Amino acid sequence: MTTTPSRPAVLPHPTPEQRAATGGAARVAVPPASQAQFAVDASRLDPVAVLEAQGASRVPELVPIRYGRMLVSPFTFYRGAAAVMAADLARTPSSGLEVQLCGDAHLLNFGLFGSPERRLVFDLNDFDETHPGPWEWDVKRLAASLEIAARENGFSRTKRREIQLAAARGYQEAMNEFAGMHDLDVWYARADVEDQRAELTAQLKKARKKKLDKTLTKARTRDSHRAVAKLTEVVDGQRRIISDPPLIVPVSELITDAERADLVAEMRDLIRGYRSSVQADRRVLLEGFEYVDMARKVVGVGSVGTRCWIILMRGRDDGDPLFLQVKEAQRSVIAEYGGIRAAVPDNEGERVVTGQRLMQASSDIFLGWQSRQLPGGGRRDFYVRQLADWKGGAVPETMIPAGMVAYARLCGWTVARAHARSGDRIAIAAYLGEDTTFANAIAEFSVAYADQNERDHAALQEAERSGRVKVERGL
Repeated sequence: MTTTPSRPAVLPHPTPEQRAATGGAARVAVPPASQAQFAVDASRLDPVAVLEAQGASRVPELVPIRYGRMLVSPFTFYRGAAAVMAADLARTPSSGLEVQLCGDAHLLNFGLFGSPERRLVFDLNDFDETHPGPWEWDVKRLAASLEIAARENGFSRTKRREIQLAAARGYQEAMNEFAGMHDLDVWYARADVEDQRAELTAQLKKARKKKLDKTLTKARTRDSHRAVAKLTEVVDGQRRIISDPPLIVPVSELITDAERADLVAEMRDLIRGYRSSVQADRRVLLEGFEYVDMARKVVGVGSVGTRCWIILMRGRDDGDPLFLQVKEAQRSVIAEYGGIRAAVPDNEGERVVTGQRLMQASSDIFLGWQSRQLPGGGRRDFYVRQLADWKGGAVPETMIPAGMVAYARLCGWTVARAHARSGDRIAIAAYLGEDTTFANAIAEFSVAYADQNERDHAALQEAERSGRVKVERGL
């Protein structure tokens, strides 16, 4: 007996005029000027307690390294404090228009990478916190990061304001442009680096133009071959990952020989299972690579302490390497601290991958997910990607004001393009309008939040002095 599959629900398709009316109504209910609001009261969560709660699910011996990296400066603190800001953003005005958020759109989570067509593109590149939520949150996270970085560079208040406005106006103008485009044109839009080069170099002096060219050239060399040269050596005729504890620890140094065999078998099983989450043609490509070695690797600032492995694979011979990164995906801070309860995949690795594919114009061909069951119940979720694939990023401390303005505008455009793929771009554009009210509000919010971030950084410093948290610096 066969059954007839149920017909899918009919999706609503409001007209452009109706979508614009939705945005207009939101603009009346929550005026763009209100986006400047940020206030702290007794109900605000203790920022150190938020970080401690995150540390409870992480590798214990690595948590002090996370604190050490966050304590370097207010900006490094901000990088690791996405959860603190998510809790704060939940208390700010919201237009009610939701998109797929990056969830951690600070200025260093944008960068260069290679598209499958082997073009160098600029895009968002970190999606650990991706989750549906209010579009304003990504804009505020970006703008505040620019304010904090500009302060550390010693830029004047006037220059910092110019940078804030560039980011917000970049987002606003791009969203207005996307609102008038066809759906397919929005989907195919991307920031090809060669197309952006002219705009970026126009803002830079001659010496810095050469530095930009050097950065682009260097990005193209960052691939598995370079990773092999940097991270591995030949031991007794076998290619092995170099030990650099506690940042890189080969599996042979973490556990006994008997335990290692079990862990390697489990990781191989994870890789086999993960293949089902990538496209069929790429699955065939993956099956041509075999396991060689693996190590635990400490990555980033906010991610320190989550379980992250790098796995060396070999294709036709030793000269055909592939480095994969298997990274633990925990619950998004947008859901955990932002109070957002939108439907997302049950597997946190799948949540990350789904969000990344939705937001990026072009994603890693090996991007996928898998999970592992824990003894006694429970589960750890992971996502998998290439460790290195033409990657490059900004160095904010070397930027001059004009360069940061250009970078801010490009980041604003990039966030708008990502949001336009998942949210109602016409409604958001109608909410934003074309005047500078929204941009000025975001600039004011950024100053207020940068002040709060400095106080939170000081709170972590005091937690170190009092012995509340253990800190390991210089790693």
